[in-house]
Amino acid sequence: MAKPEAEVLDALKRIPLLADAQAAGIEASRLGGLTNRNYKITAGDQRYVLRIPGDKTGEYINRKVEAHNARLAAEAGVNAEVLFFDAGDGLMLCRHLDGCVSMTPDLFHNRAGAPARAARALRRMHRSGLTFAFRFELFGMIDDYLGVLARLGAELPPGYHDVVREAGAVRRALDRHPAPLAPCHCDPLSENFLDDGRRMWVVDWEYSGMNDPLWDLGDMSVEAGFDEAQDREMMEAYCDGPAPRHLQGRMVIYKAMCDLLWTLWGLIQFANKNPVDDFWAYALRRFERCKALMAGPAFSHHLEAVAAGPA
Repeated sequence: MAKPEAEVLDALKRIPLLADAQAAGIEASRLGGLTNRNYKITAGDQRYVLRIPGDKTGEYINRKVEAHNARLAAEAGVNAEVLFFDAGDGLMLCRHLDGCVSMTPDLFHNRAGAPARAARALRRMHRSGLTFAFRFELFGMIDDYLGVLARLGAELPPGYHDVVREAGAVRRALDRHPAPLAPCHCDPLSENFLDDGRRMWVVDWEYSGMNDPLWDLGDMSVEAGFDEAQDREMMEAYCDGPAPRHLQGRMVIYKAMCDLLWTLWGLIQFANKNPVDDFWAYALRRFERCKALMAGPAFSHHLEAVAAGPA
């Protein structure tokens, strides 16, 4: 732990719970984050997580929606307790979840039962009966992100629009049997899962909304680099047994579609000169992986299963 820097102290002054705390009694340590700056805050015997929103994130994240959804996810027992949220810019303070490990793709491979615990955490949110603000609509978001990139004068990878047109077959298959919408995380990076070895919590609800719940599973699989055995563990935990073909197909289809969408997100970060990562390389990796999955021999079979619907 270290004494907090000026940015942290300025942020804490805006939070009633900690506004009067003496700087000498506060410690802060930097946590991970691609677009935001996150800190573990210790004040006396209490521990918190402070999220300072990244520059220009308001261009593509609705903070009022996030505030609403994050609090509902905490109510469902899936997210950490939200203690403060400024919907104007996204400054947030949450309760720190003690005894938990922040997951990574490697930890998902090495911690026994991790895919199943993550799937059960997502299922708890999906089946909560709560209603999130915002409808996460894949193809509408692709159009929105393309609009942001056009305003930024950003470059797209060669062939991106061609793949979007090819994804029309995916849209038609999904539309044959629309899934009941559920409150979804929609951005299940490995690092957004916190694990104590018995259960998981899911944090960072910036992109959350009502969505097809199989999106969360397909996206989680991609982000953690699951192999077939881990996909099976995830799906069987979620379905309480072997996954029906149409649900397995939806999960695989969404693997490709999440890469198609997050390619654009990476390009926005690159255009905004986010220094955290090489976002041009990030976007190209995702785009190539999307194309490879869609061109694979099994993809058409999954499309057929989705179009056919429940047996």
